[in-house]
Amino acid sequence: MVAVDKPAGWLVHPASEPQEDDLVAMKVLRDQIGKRVNTIHRIDRPTTGVLLMGVDPEISKALHHAFSAHKMKKTYWAVIHGRTPETEWACTEPIQKEADKPIREAHTTFRLLDTVRHPALTNIDEDRLSLIEATPHSGRFHQIRRHLVHAGFPIVGDYRYGGIERCDQLGNLLETGSRMLLMAKRLEFIHPVTKQSILIEADTEPMFEKCYLG
Repeated sequence: MVAVDKPAGWLVHPASEPQEDDLVAMKVLRDQIGKRVNTIHRIDRPTTGVLLMGVDPEISKALHHAFSAHKMKKTYWAVIHGRTPETEWACTEPIQKEADKPIREAHTTFRLLDTVRHPALTNIDEDRLSLIEATPHSGRFHQIRRHLVHAGFPIVGDYRYGGIERCDQLGNLLETGSRMLLMAKRLEFIHPVTKQSILIEADTEPMFEKCYLG
């Protein structure tokens, strides 16, 4: 297996309607190591961070099963505008992927890691940014993003759920452009062969540091 630190804007696997300028993580990795790779899981195109790939079919199958059974712990970091009233909370709001799809149970726990006043935000309604740790206990469509919206705190740069006008405003003030500040920070699981505990952690993405540290 191979873990990569996926850049924001890259696809995990080819799109159903590929574009000429698409950057696809599994293709780039395949060309780098000269082997066919299998996707174990996926993270959204605008999300950066830890992504696990398999190079052996049996290992890939075992890892994929572990993901499906929620035996892998995924930890994400997100930057939101404002400060949450609670330092720890959970959301169990059900999620429906599309209007004609079933409504499914979903569970995410959140923890406030830190909050700061950002100098670029002094002239708007709220000058604080908060760093949030999110742990999904199910794997629903845009789960963390939608559960943070449910709490009233969309992720900075989340154009789909945070509103275009607000995202444009924050992107200009923070100089983050159209970037969404969500990263897959850590992945913890049991190695399918050695049975050892594995922890893979991505370095803090530079755009996070630029935005959060000011």
